Amino acid sequence: MNFAPKPNRTQAAHELLDYLRGSEGLGGILAKTEDLAKLRIALKAALFELDLDNLASKIEAGWRSGGQNELFLLVSGASIATRLQQVLPSLINELAKKGVVCTAIKVRLKPAPPTWEIKPRERHQETAKPKGFNAVARASWESLVEKLAPDSDLRKAVERLLQSKPK
Repeated sequence: MNFAPKPNRTQAAHELLDYLRGSEGLGGILAKTEDLAKLRIALKAALFELDLDNLASKIEAGWRSGGQNELFLLVSGASIATRLQQVLPSLINELAKKGVVCTAIKVRLKPAPPTWEIKPRERHQETAKPKGFNAVARASWESLVEKLAPDSDLRKAVERLLQSKPK
């Protein structure tokens, strides 16, 4: 059997990228993703120039929707936010050197994850079936036995029922 040769991985990746760029809808998503990746690289380089490269992993960057050239940074702690606020003008200049044009940077704290945990409901144990008759039921069955004939099959069955069910 002759099989078609396996395509080269880089060739397949390039074909996939061409498809994503050319297709309707997905091209915009790919462009935004590429822009965010470039922004992250530029931000990391700018932070390195300011001797703050240790903060790069703790910052999420994105463009603020509605604002022209306004960068939005989400940080995990107040100390990081304060430090970034102190160096914002220098950071804007460094980003401009790296090719990222932004007129303003907004620094915000990430919402803290909830400290409580959502647990699934514990299944309530099904109510245990009663092992015997309650007083009213037992009295009812006993009154029925008294009304039945002594040699009746039904009477014998009810008596066995009463004997098998403890109080």
